Amino acid sequence: MKKLGSVALAAAIGLGGSLFQPVAAEAATTLPSLVAYVRGGDVYVSKGPTEKRLTTGGGHARPRWSPNGQQLAYLKSGQLWTMKADGTGQRRLTTRPAAGPSWSPDGKWIAFASLSCSGGPGVYRIAAGAAAAKPEVLFPRDCRTEALPAERTATTKATGSLNERLRTDDAVAWSPDGTRVAFRGGDCESVYDSCLTIGTVSVGDEKTVAAYGGGSLQNSGFAVVPSWRADGAKLSWTAYQEGETPAESKPVHVIEYDTATGAKRTVGSAMDRELAYIDSARAVITSQKNGGSWVTLLGLATGAHTPIRTGSQPSVQPLPR
Repeated sequence: MKKLGSVALAAAIGLGGSLFQPVAAEAATTLPSLVAYVRGGDVYVSKGPTEKRLTTGGGHARPRWSPNGQQLAYLKSGQLWTMKADGTGQRRLTTRPAAGPSWSPDGKWIAFASLSCSGGPGVYRIAAGAAAAKPEVLFPRDCRTEALPAERTATTKATGSLNERLRTDDAVAWSPDGTRVAFRGGDCESVYDSCLTIGTVSVGDEKTVAAYGGGSLQNSGFAVVPSWRADGAKLSWTAYQEGETPAESKPVHVIEYDTATGAKRTVGSAMDRELAYIDSARAVITSQKNGGSWVTLLGLATGAHTPIRTGSQPSVQPLPR
């Protein structure tokens, strides 16, 4: 493959940020729709053989597809932005720090995490299409009638080890039926050291689905980056656990939770994280390969891994219905 010189490279990026490059990929894999992901602080999309770079300059994170697959919500320098699927029309939605966006199923709202009136992580929603929209509190419920906390300077990215970066990742996930949001923290933090919650949007009730430390639990860890399957029957998240003994400890891994029965199982392999469903049989994850992070196709029943692209934080474009 002929390498682009610096001038040609800059020109290619400058034309709408559309640089296709069939490098650092497992070329045999083709996905049914685009996957958005992050590498080097910028957002890319790919179906397998080629990729397109949508942003430049770094500082970008957690891209998430809209329900119609025509837009992406993402973080830029710690604030919430949206753009079209081709990288054009980039627009900032928030002036307060934001984390881990997720679209409502009707595409009208985007949920995100930010500081709540209680001083811990809270969940807000903001109108996706309105100019200068004001965020509304979803959780904690008691903050819905309080003034919004003062805006603070956004931070671009947590630093440190993988565990340290993931531990405070406040990505949220809106359920496919629009009734619930999964998020890190919540009222359960009054009992546990770390926890994951499913909150009911209409009334603000909260249900703890994962917890570490406190409340008689002799462990420590975290549950972060929740992701719903399209039918709402499964919820996955990235977890880590330190138990009382080495046998009870688990490195970073992915948990799948049955929303009807409460049953949990580990899917994938050690160090897998950030699962995003394709369908009931397949998902994309971030896995480790040759010391780096790869967007990887995962067979949910078999555990088979097929690396696709270097990168992390994948989000699967919904197929037209």
